[in-house]
Amino acid sequence: MTVLDVQGLQTHFFTDAGVVKAVDGVSFSLGEGEVLGLVGESGSGKSVTGFSILRLVDPPGRVVGGQILFRGQDLAHLGEREMRGLRGNRIAMIFQDPMMTLNPVLRIETQMVEAVRAHERVSPAAARDRAIKALARVGIPSPAERLEAYPHQFSGGMRQRVAIAIALLNGPDLIVADEPTTALDVTIQSQILAEVQELARETGTALIWITHDLAVVAGLADKISVMYAGRIVESGPTDAVLTAPGHPYTEGLLGSIPGHGRRGERLTQIPGMAPNMARLPEGCAFAPRCPRASGTCRADAPGISDAGPGRSLRCHHPTLSAEGTA
Repeated sequence: MTVLDVQGLQTHFFTDAGVVKAVDGVSFSLGEGEVLGLVGESGSGKSVTGFSILRLVDPPGRVVGGQILFRGQDLAHLGEREMRGLRGNRIAMIFQDPMMTLNPVLRIETQMVEAVRAHERVSPAAARDRAIKALARVGIPSPAERLEAYPHQFSGGMRQRVAIAIALLNGPDLIVADEPTTALDVTIQSQILAEVQELARETGTALIWITHDLAVVAGLADKISVMYAGRIVESGPTDAVLTAPGHPYTEGLLGSIPGHGRRGERLTQIPGMAPNMARLPEGCAFAPRCPRASGTCRADAPGISDAGPGRSLRCHHPTLSAEGTA
């Protein structure tokens, strides 16, 4: 069953330098227990997409078009009171910095109990019991004792686990995770990724995992959407996209991963810089950095085309044929 169906989402920022189309016609869907990896460089629009779903975009930005259908209900047209009832309850978000979630002057127990009682009429004891179970679920030892601690008494990895536990407290249908493991060491990152994947499968929670690293979502996501300059340029099943990328940008991201090439070879890199979103080039936004770019690319923006079962591309000269073969 479909949990989230985003169609033609547009989020613009109205600045003195001009209109920044941070999200420009993004579409994807997500079913129960499904994990979507939303991948791209900094400034590609992936985090703004996540914030747009929860209606957390601050002025001068606002959602100007498209649909955000959550269980058939269009979030783009809900009032703020209705959205508050959904946030932290049926839709949760895990931020990149756990201190954006945790109040440094309140004990963990206070914050978790309030997160439960804000949406349900339960006793403090019942809410505390739920908090203990949530902490145990994300691998925090002695959860009853750790409830008494303040955020600064946890390591960075443990704080992120607490943030994940808070997101899981009310059994949400959807979690948006905005690069929550970027600042963690590789060992802790691997543990959290495994725990989140298992939790999604056990609870049927749909998950959007936002990251700049394709390697992170390789073993986590069921499908991948690659973003560049506010648009999804490639999407499809994870294995298919990583095995045979169809867009030159996806190919460049994969080539930049250490260990992806042959031993002793230099890492490949995508030349140039991400474009200024207030002054995008004519045609394809990736053309100035693309080794396959032609005059057509610089003149006309490509549309979305099919590239095999469940796959789509936005490219005039893809590395895949229409049937999805290299």
